[in-house]
Amino acid sequence: MELDVRHLRVLCAIADTGSVRKAALRLGMTQPSLTTQLRRIELAVGGPLFTREQTGSRPTALGHSVLSRARPIITELAALVTASRREAAGADRRRLRIGSVGSRAVADWLRRVHERLPETDTTIHIDISAIALLRMIAADQLDVALVHESEGFPLPVPDGAEHRVLIAREPQFVALSAGHPAAALPVVHLADLAGDTWMVDPTADHEYAAMRRVFTEAGLDPRVLQIRDNTTAAELVASGEAVRPCQPTSSPGPGTVVRPVHGDPLAVRLLLAWRPRALNPAALDALYTDLRAAYIDLARITPAYLAWLLQHNRSLPHLVGPAAG
Repeated sequence: MELDVRHLRVLCAIADTGSVRKAALRLGMTQPSLTTQLRRIELAVGGPLFTREQTGSRPTALGHSVLSRARPIITELAALVTASRREAAGADRRRLRIGSVGSRAVADWLRRVHERLPETDTTIHIDISAIALLRMIAADQLDVALVHESEGFPLPVPDGAEHRVLIAREPQFVALSAGHPAAALPVVHLADLAGDTWMVDPTADHEYAAMRRVFTEAGLDPRVLQIRDNTTAAELVASGEAVRPCQPTSSPGPGTVVRPVHGDPLAVRLLLAWRPRALNPAALDALYTDLRAAYIDLARITPAYLAWLLQHNRSLPHLVGPAAG
Protein backbone atom coordinates (compact mmCIF):
# COMPACT_ATOMS: atom_id res chain seq x y z
CA MET A 1 0.00 0.00 0.00
CA GLU A 2 1.24 3.50 -0.84
CA LEU A 3 0.67 6.30 1.66
CA ASP A 4 -1.33 9.34 0.66
CA VAL A 5 -2.49 12.52 2.38
CA ARG A 6 -5.49 10.77 3.95
CA HIS A 7 -3.19 8.34 5.75
CA LEU A 8 -1.07 11.23 7.04
CA ARG A 9 -4.20 12.91 8.40
CA VAL A 10 -5.09 9.69 10.22
CA LEU A 11 -1.70 9.58 11.93
CA CYS A 12 -1.86 13.25 12.91
CA ALA A 13 -5.39 12.83 14.28
CA ILE A 14 -4.36 9.90 16.48
CA ALA A 15 -1.32 11.77 17.77
CA ASP A 16 -3.31 14.98 18.41
CA THR A 17 -6.23 13.31 20.22
CA GLY A 18 -4.16 10.67 22.02
CA SER A 19 -6.46 7.77 21.15
CA VAL A 20 -7.85 5.86 18.20
CA ARG A 21 -11.41 6.33 19.49
CA LYS A 22 -11.17 10.13 19.65
CA ALA A 23 -9.39 10.26 16.31
CA ALA A 24 -12.20 8.21 14.75
CA LEU A 25 -14.77 10.70 16.07
CA ARG A 26 -12.78 13.63 14.67
CA LEU A 27 -12.45 11.99 11.25
CA GLY A 28 -16.06 10.75 11.11
CA MET A 29 -15.05 7.09 11.05
CA THR A 30 -15.83 4.08 13.19
CA GLN A 31 -13.17 2.92 15.60
CA PRO A 32 -12.79 -0.54 13.98
CA SER A 33 -12.31 0.96 10.51
CA LEU A 34 -9.72 3.42 11.79
CA THR A 35 -7.90 0.62 13.62
CA THR A 36 -7.81 -1.37 10.38
CA GLN A 37 -6.54 1.69 8.55
CA LEU A 38 -3.76 2.19 11.10
CA ARG A 39 -2.62 -1.42 10.79
CA ARG A 40 -2.35 -1.06 7.02
CA ILE A 41 -0.32 2.12 7.43
CA GLU A 42 2.02 0.42 9.90
CA LEU A 43 2.50 -2.47 7.47
CA ALA A 44 3.35 0.03 4.75
CA VAL A 45 5.99 1.85 6.83
CA GLY A 46 7.38 -1.35 8.31
CA GLY A 47 6.74 -0.98 12.03
CA PRO A 48 4.39 0.11 14.81
CA LEU A 49 3.69 3.82 14.94
CA PHE A 50 1.79 3.93 18.24
CA THR A 51 1.84 2.03 21.51
CA ARG A 52 -1.63 1.11 22.82
CA GLU A 53 -2.00 1.84 26.50
CA GLN A 54 -4.94 2.13 28.89
CA THR A 55 -4.54 5.91 28.85
CA GLY A 56 -4.49 6.07 25.07
CA SER A 57 -2.10 5.82 22.12
CA ARG A 58 1.39 7.28 22.14
CA PRO A 59 3.76 7.58 19.15
CA THR A 60 6.69 5.20 19.04
CA ALA A 61 10.14 6.41 17.98
CA LEU A 62 9.21 5.48 14.40
CA GLY A 63 5.88 7.23 14.88
CA HIS A 64 7.58 10.45 15.96
CA SER A 65 9.83 10.25 12.89
CA VAL A 66 6.91 9.75 10.51
CA LEU A 67 4.84 12.48 12.19
CA SER A 68 7.69 14.99 11.96
CA ARG A 69 7.55 14.58 8.19
CA ALA A 70 3.78 14.27 7.90
CA ARG A 71 2.83 17.48 9.71
CA PRO A 72 4.66 19.89 7.35
CA ILE A 73 3.03 18.17 4.38
CA ILE A 74 -0.44 18.61 5.89
CA THR A 75 0.30 22.24 6.76
CA GLU A 76 1.63 23.06 3.29
CA LEU A 77 -1.32 21.39 1.64
CA ALA A 78 -3.77 23.41 3.75
CA ALA A 79 -1.89 26.60 2.89
CA LEU A 80 -1.97 25.67 -0.80
CA VAL A 81 -5.73 25.15 -0.74
CA THR A 82 -6.31 28.42 1.16
CA ALA A 83 -4.10 30.43 -1.20
CA SER A 84 -5.68 28.84 -4.27
CA ARG A 85 -9.20 29.63 -3.08
CA ARG A 86 -8.20 33.20 -2.28
CA GLU A 87 -6.61 33.63 -5.70
CA ALA A 88 -9.62 32.10 -7.44
CA ALA A 89 -11.97 34.40 -5.52
CA GLY A 90 -9.92 37.43 -6.50
CA ALA A 91 -9.19 36.38 -10.07
CA ASP A 92 -11.20 39.30 -11.42
CA ARG A 93 -9.37 41.87 -9.26
CA ARG A 94 -6.64 43.94 -10.81
CA ARG A 95 -3.16 43.12 -9.60
CA LEU A 96 0.19 44.88 -9.57
CA ARG A 97 3.38 42.94 -8.92
CA ILE A 98 6.18 45.27 -7.82
CA GLY A 99 9.82 44.30 -7.42
CA SER A 100 12.70 46.23 -5.93
CA VAL A 101 16.25 46.09 -4.77
CA GLY A 102 16.61 47.04 -1.12
CA SER A 103 15.75 50.70 -0.57
CA ARG A 104 14.22 52.73 2.23
CA ALA A 105 12.07 54.46 -0.38
CA VAL A 106 10.10 51.29 -1.06
CA ALA A 107 7.82 51.55 1.97
CA ASP A 108 6.64 55.05 1.07
CA TRP A 109 6.35 54.09 -2.59
CA LEU A 110 4.03 51.23 -1.65
CA ARG A 111 2.00 53.49 0.62
CA ARG A 112 1.40 55.91 -2.24
CA VAL A 113 0.47 53.09 -4.62
CA HIS A 114 -1.99 51.62 -2.10
CA GLU A 115 -3.63 55.01 -1.59
CA ARG A 116 -3.97 55.59 -5.33
CA LEU A 117 -5.03 52.03 -6.18
CA PRO A 118 -6.96 50.77 -3.13
CA GLU A 119 -8.83 48.12 -5.14
CA THR A 120 -5.69 46.69 -6.73
CA ASP A 121 -4.03 43.60 -5.28
CA THR A 122 -0.46 44.93 -4.91
CA THR A 123 2.44 42.66 -3.97
CA ILE A 124 6.15 43.37 -3.41
CA HIS A 125 9.19 41.20 -4.11
CA ILE A 126 12.59 42.31 -2.77
CA ASP A 127 15.80 40.96 -4.27
CA ILE A 128 19.32 42.33 -3.99
CA SER A 129 20.01 41.22 -7.57
CA ALA A 130 18.79 43.68 -10.20
CA ILE A 131 19.47 41.11 -12.91
CA ALA A 132 17.14 38.64 -11.18
CA LEU A 133 14.39 41.28 -11.01
CA LEU A 134 14.76 42.11 -14.70
CA ARG A 135 14.48 38.43 -15.58
CA MET A 136 11.31 38.17 -13.50
CA ILE A 137 9.83 41.08 -15.45
CA ALA A 138 10.68 39.43 -18.77
CA ALA A 139 9.19 36.14 -17.51
CA ASP A 140 5.90 37.84 -16.54
CA GLN A 141 6.53 37.29 -12.83
CA LEU A 142 6.73 41.03 -12.08
CA ASP A 143 5.13 44.07 -13.70
CA VAL A 144 7.51 46.81 -12.56
CA ALA A 145 10.70 47.04 -10.50
CA LEU A 146 13.16 49.51 -9.04
CA VAL A 147 16.69 48.37 -9.90
CA HIS A 148 20.17 49.83 -9.66
CA GLU A 149 23.10 49.59 -12.03
CA SER A 150 26.71 49.86 -10.86
CA GLU A 151 28.60 52.55 -12.74
CA GLY A 152 30.61 51.04 -15.58
CA PHE A 153 28.69 47.76 -15.53
CA PRO A 154 25.49 48.11 -17.61
CA LEU A 155 22.63 45.81 -16.72
CA PRO A 156 21.61 43.26 -19.36
CA VAL A 157 18.01 44.35 -19.92
CA PRO A 158 16.28 41.31 -21.44
CA ASP A 159 13.75 41.35 -24.25
CA GLY A 160 10.31 41.99 -22.84
CA ALA A 161 11.51 44.64 -20.38
CA GLU A 162 11.99 48.38 -20.74
CA HIS A 163 13.39 50.97 -18.35
CA ARG A 164 13.31 54.64 -17.45
CA VAL A 165 16.03 56.47 -15.53
CA LEU A 166 15.03 57.62 -12.06
CA ILE A 167 18.48 58.88 -10.98
CA ALA A 168 21.30 59.17 -13.48
CA ARG A 169 24.02 59.01 -10.83
CA GLU A 170 23.46 58.27 -7.16
CA PRO A 171 26.67 58.50 -5.09
CA GLN A 172 27.40 55.61 -2.79
CA PHE A 173 28.41 56.57 0.73
CA VAL A 174 30.33 54.49 3.26
CA ALA A 175 29.18 53.16 6.63
CA LEU A 176 31.83 52.99 9.35
CA SER A 177 32.09 52.71 13.09
CA ALA A 178 31.34 55.84 15.10
CA GLY A 179 34.71 55.24 16.76
CA HIS A 180 36.62 55.20 13.48
CA PRO A 181 39.12 58.11 13.14
CA ALA A 182 37.50 59.10 9.84
CA ALA A 183 34.04 59.28 11.45
CA ALA A 184 34.84 62.82 12.64
CA LEU A 185 35.27 63.99 9.04
CA PRO A 186 32.29 65.33 7.08
CA VAL A 187 33.70 63.69 3.94
CA VAL A 188 36.11 60.76 3.89
CA HIS A 189 38.78 59.93 1.33
CA LEU A 190 39.40 56.41 0.10
CA ALA A 191 42.93 56.78 1.46
CA ASP A 192 41.45 57.29 4.94
CA LEU A 193 40.03 53.77 4.68
CA ALA A 194 42.91 52.09 2.85
CA GLY A 195 43.83 50.02 5.89
CA ASP A 196 40.27 48.91 6.61
CA THR A 197 38.54 45.72 5.59
CA TRP A 198 35.68 46.42 3.18
CA MET A 199 32.54 44.33 2.82
CA VAL A 200 30.24 43.62 -0.11
CA ASP A 201 27.29 41.30 -0.64
CA PRO A 202 28.33 38.72 -3.28
CA THR A 203 24.73 38.49 -4.53
CA ALA A 204 24.67 42.20 -5.44
CA ASP A 205 25.30 42.41 -9.18
CA HIS A 206 28.73 43.83 -10.08
CA GLU A 207 29.18 45.53 -6.68
CA TYR A 208 32.42 43.67 -5.99
CA ALA A 209 33.78 44.33 -9.50
CA ALA A 210 32.87 48.02 -9.33
CA MET A 211 34.56 48.39 -5.96
CA ARG A 212 37.72 46.63 -7.12
CA ARG A 213 37.93 48.88 -10.18
CA VAL A 214 37.68 51.99 -8.00
CA PHE A 215 40.40 50.69 -5.66
CA THR A 216 42.68 49.84 -8.57
CA GLU A 217 42.27 53.30 -10.10
CA ALA A 218 43.10 54.82 -6.70
CA GLY A 219 46.19 52.62 -6.33
CA LEU A 220 44.74 50.84 -3.29
CA ASP A 221 44.34 47.15 -2.49
CA PRO A 222 42.32 46.76 0.71
CA ARG A 223 41.01 43.44 1.95
CA VAL A 224 37.42 42.78 0.80
CA LEU A 225 35.07 40.36 2.52
CA GLN A 226 31.99 38.99 0.79
CA ILE A 227 29.22 38.64 3.38
CA ARG A 228 25.58 37.95 2.61
CA ASP A 229 24.07 38.37 6.06
CA ASN A 230 23.11 42.00 6.59
CA THR A 231 22.89 41.67 10.38
CA THR A 232 26.43 40.29 10.63
CA ALA A 233 27.71 43.00 8.29
CA ALA A 234 26.11 45.73 10.40
CA GLU A 235 27.66 44.33 13.58
CA LEU A 236 31.10 44.15 11.95
CA VAL A 237 30.82 47.80 10.94
CA ALA A 238 29.66 48.92 14.39
CA SER A 239 32.50 47.04 16.05
CA GLY A 240 35.08 48.68 13.80
CA GLU A 241 36.07 45.42 12.11
CA ALA A 242 35.07 46.60 8.64
CA VAL A 243 33.49 49.33 6.54
CA ARG A 244 31.06 48.97 3.67
CA PRO A 245 29.50 51.03 0.89
CA CYS A 246 25.87 52.00 1.34
CA GLN A 247 23.11 54.02 -0.25
CA PRO A 248 23.19 57.74 0.59
CA THR A 249 19.67 57.38 2.00
CA SER A 250 20.81 54.68 4.44
CA SER A 251 20.05 55.22 8.10
CA PRO A 252 23.14 54.65 10.28
CA GLY A 253 22.73 51.72 12.62
CA PRO A 254 23.67 51.74 16.30
CA GLY A 255 27.32 52.69 16.74
CA THR A 256 27.81 53.62 13.08
CA VAL A 257 27.92 56.74 10.91
CA VAL A 258 27.34 57.25 7.19
CA ARG A 259 29.71 59.54 5.30
CA PRO A 260 30.11 60.59 1.65
CA VAL A 261 33.34 59.66 -0.11
CA HIS A 262 35.44 62.43 -1.65
CA GLY A 263 34.93 62.60 -5.40
CA ASP A 264 32.05 60.10 -5.28
CA PRO A 265 34.07 57.30 -6.89
CA LEU A 266 31.33 54.73 -6.21
CA ALA A 267 28.00 55.39 -7.86
CA VAL A 268 24.94 53.64 -9.28
CA ARG A 269 22.15 54.50 -11.68
CA LEU A 270 18.59 53.93 -10.47
CA LEU A 271 16.11 52.66 -13.02
CA LEU A 272 12.42 51.87 -13.10
CA ALA A 273 11.98 48.78 -15.25
CA TRP A 274 8.65 47.42 -16.45
CA ARG A 275 6.92 45.02 -18.78
CA PRO A 276 5.11 47.04 -21.48
CA ARG A 277 2.28 44.53 -21.82
CA ALA A 278 1.49 44.86 -18.12
CA LEU A 279 1.34 48.67 -17.86
CA ASN A 280 -0.14 51.31 -20.09
CA PRO A 281 1.67 54.68 -20.31
CA ALA A 282 -0.63 56.38 -17.81
CA ALA A 283 -0.17 53.63 -15.21
CA LEU A 284 3.60 53.70 -15.69
CA ASP A 285 3.71 57.48 -15.32
CA ALA A 286 1.76 57.26 -12.07
CA LEU A 287 4.08 54.61 -10.63
CA TYR A 288 7.12 56.65 -11.66
CA THR A 289 5.67 59.78 -10.06
CA ASP A 290 4.92 57.89 -6.83
CA LEU A 291 8.47 56.51 -6.69
CA ARG A 292 9.98 59.89 -7.52
CA ALA A 293 8.06 61.56 -4.69
CA ALA A 294 8.96 58.80 -2.23
CA TYR A 295 12.66 59.12 -3.07
CA ILE A 296 12.66 62.91 -2.79
CA ASP A 297 10.92 62.78 0.59
CA LEU A 298 13.44 60.23 1.84
CA ALA A 299 16.42 62.31 0.65
CA ARG A 300 14.93 65.34 2.35
CA ILE A 301 14.99 63.67 5.79
CA THR A 302 18.39 61.95 5.46
CA PRO A 303 20.98 64.33 7.00
CA ALA A 304 24.10 62.97 5.28
CA TYR A 305 22.47 62.93 1.85
CA LEU A 306 20.86 66.34 2.30
CA ALA A 307 24.24 67.81 3.27
CA TRP A 308 25.78 66.28 0.14
CA LEU A 309 23.03 67.74 -2.02
CA LEU A 310 23.56 71.21 -0.57
CA GLN A 311 27.32 70.94 -0.99
CA HIS A 312 26.91 70.02 -4.65
CA ASN A 313 24.20 72.62 -5.28
CA ARG A 314 21.68 69.94 -6.17
CA SER A 315 18.00 70.61 -5.59
CA LEU A 316 15.76 67.75 -4.60
CA PRO A 317 13.16 68.14 -7.38
CA HIS A 318 15.92 67.96 -9.99
CA LEU A 319 17.70 65.08 -8.30
CA VAL A 320 15.52 62.54 -10.10
CA GLY A 321 14.07 62.47 -13.59
CA PRO A 322 11.27 64.83 -14.62
CA ALA A 323 7.86 64.26 -13.15
CA ALA A 324 5.82 61.95 -15.33
CA GLY A 325 2.61 62.95 -17.01
